[in-house]
Amino acid sequence: MTFRLTRGPAAFGAAVLAATLLAGCSSGGAGAGSSPVATTTVDLPASYRFAPSAIVVQKGATVTWTNDDHFTHSVQFLDGGLSSDLVMEPGQKVTFTFDRAGTFSYQCHFHPQNMKGTVTVTG
Repeated sequence: MTFRLTRGPAAFGAAVLAATLLAGCSSGGAGAGSSPVATTTVDLPASYRFAPSAIVVQKGATVTWTNDDHFTHSVQFLDGGLSSDLVMEPGQKVTFTFDRAGTFSYQCHFHPQNMKGTVTVTG
């Protein structure tokens, strides 16, 4: 995404507002500073995002990601301690069971620029 800065304070303010609105739209569910949603299901709708993008589950829970998009996506954990790159063709589901507490970040390795999420495991 590219923004062009034009002359004048009104134009600058409009560009900042547009950038802020677009950034909020691309967060993929829970925005920055939002509380995680208590659920064990994450949808991948036709929009290159995880919905919700931040979830919280109990230790021992199995989370299911469902690819409802028209493209292949994945769940690739970034935290080092979890070894996984779960690939989903359109219409497929993948699951992962969390056996320890912590906050685990993940992304789609095909679309890391806008598909990111976290799982917070309690207990």
